[in-house]
Amino acid sequence: MNRKNNAASPGRFIVLEVSVELIEELVDVVSKIRKKDASLAKQIRDAASSVALNLGEGRRREGGSRTYHYTVAAGSADEVRCALRVAVAWGYVKVEDAAVSMELIDRINAMLYRLTH
Repeated sequence: MNRKNNAASPGRFIVLEVSVELIEELVDVVSKIRKKDASLAKQIRDAASSVALNLGEGRRREGGSRTYHYTVAAGSADEVRCALRVAVAWGYVKVEDAAVSMELIDRINAMLYRLTH
């Protein structure tokens, strides 16, 4: 299945679809990190899941509650970014291993900025 076409399908919440794409992209990276640091790998999994779950919940909320969930999702995306930088700094993965995930995080946060401002 072509995820990019799926993400742009009518009726889809694109930022949520991109957050799931991020999780899919992280599978191999997190597996490499887990071999060196299980705690950091779990933190990345939890934060990436939080992005998607808060987007899913916020989508059905209104007003300030929606904004709150989108803000939490953005914070969790930044947590994933920072954890990936830490993993690179420790030498658990290479910058190239995390590059696509970083681009997806940038895309998610750009969309969330537009949704909250």
